[in-house]
Amino acid sequence: VQLQASGGGLVQAGGSLRLSCAASGRTFSTFVMGWFRQAPGKEREFVGGIRWSVGSIRYQDSVKGRFTISRDNAKNTVYLQMDILKPEDTAVYYCAASRLDVITSQAGNYNYWGQGTLVTVSS
Repeated sequence: VQLQASGGGLVQAGGSLRLSCAASGRTFSTFVMGWFRQAPGKEREFVGGIRWSVGSIRYQDSVKGRFTISRDNAKNTVYLQMDILKPEDTAVYYCAASRLDVITSQAGNYNYWGQGTLVTVSS
């Protein structure tokens, strides 16, 4: 499974960005797509995830109400719509795919990773 993340960039606080993650290859072997982020000097953290089949979603508390995850099964693509961005959202964002059929926040449970896309939020 190959994952290609895109859509990062520079935005002012309060603005919006939409990230995309296109999956290819043996995508039928994966059940959950997750988004993670890693800020400079910090550990990678879970942002949210979605199950391909039923579309159930889970978010990290700090992004609830501001970020929205969606999927397009026909395109094997998952999106992360980020609104009301804050400087503390600045990080490299990664998409990841898991063979587990449960949304987990543990990075070690994800089997495939995209290359990351940088999101910078200026104050």
